[in-house]
Amino acid sequence: MSTSRNPIRIGIAGYGNLGRGVEASVLQNPDMELVGVFTRRDPASLNPAHPDTAAFAWDSLAERTGDIDVLILCGGSASDLPEQGPEMARLFNTVDSFDTHARIPEYFEAVNAAATETGHTSLISTGWDPGLFSINRLYGEAILPQGKTYTFWGRGVSQGHSDAIRRVPGVAAGVQYTLPAEPAIEAVRAGEQPELSTREKHTRECFVVLEEGADPAVVAEAIVTMPNYFADYDTTVHFISADELARDHAAMPHGGFVLRSGDTGLGATTDGHPTHRQVIEYGLTLADNPSFTASALVAYARAVARLAAAGDHGAKTVYDVAPGLLSPRSAAELRADLL
Repeated sequence: MSTSRNPIRIGIAGYGNLGRGVEASVLQNPDMELVGVFTRRDPASLNPAHPDTAAFAWDSLAERTGDIDVLILCGGSASDLPEQGPEMARLFNTVDSFDTHARIPEYFEAVNAAATETGHTSLISTGWDPGLFSINRLYGEAILPQGKTYTFWGRGVSQGHSDAIRRVPGVAAGVQYTLPAEPAIEAVRAGEQPELSTREKHTRECFVVLEEGADPAVVAEAIVTMPNYFADYDTTVHFISADELARDHAAMPHGGFVLRSGDTGLGATTDGHPTHRQVIEYGLTLADNPSFTASALVAYARAVARLAAAGDHGAKTVYDVAPGLLSPRSAAELRADLL
């Protein structure tokens, strides 16, 4: 599958949890080399996980267009990527994890205009959701057109909901876990195709460190009634010490399931149910969300390098990328070993 014998040169734009994950993943792929990390902080203050990783000032990116085959954007979806995505697509082939689902169409158009104008290839909104889960939702609907799709998230840390907890008066620190509701999952797995409310699909569990003198009852009430975050869910609030939070809740696990339940039978049984009810399930159990998302970005960076080399420019999503382009192995090897 490789387009040349030269390694794919990767740049990392931003060095938070996701950027560190990309650094580690690139080092696991022999067909890639890391040009360096580009940061808005003082590069001298950066402490990369790998001692050989170079750090550069963000403002130097425009001078490095000839040194980088694919730039992986590791900023956030709220404020970083809406600006950086189109800006960097004018200069580089890019990959990002933009995950504000409702704004993906407009973000795609902005990145596509920039990438097309300058002859670059930019893959947006990859990772696991959007990303791998998106692909599995498409597979399910295409294969079982008569049916229903269900997506469950967790058990995992939700960064947005954890931030919302920490904004509540009286909260010193906290973390929130999203949990899929087991009865709902089992009903879907059984092929029942239930109509599920928001409350029936997920629950939320909060672990909170109180500020000195804060009233736990008042804090708990503020959390469970918070619109857009907790009011529509069954939410449990646990009050713990700062030491317990640091000891037991420093990791960033996540995961979830995509299920498609559909009918392929031509007739019906005496109880009125179709004769062939089928269920497709895809699941992830992640010990660390950012590093897994980073690994997906790196695999898609390989695909972007190949698409760009073939002259296939503009914005792309995971729906536009053939699976074989993700692998470092040749098409012949894939046919022989995996097909």
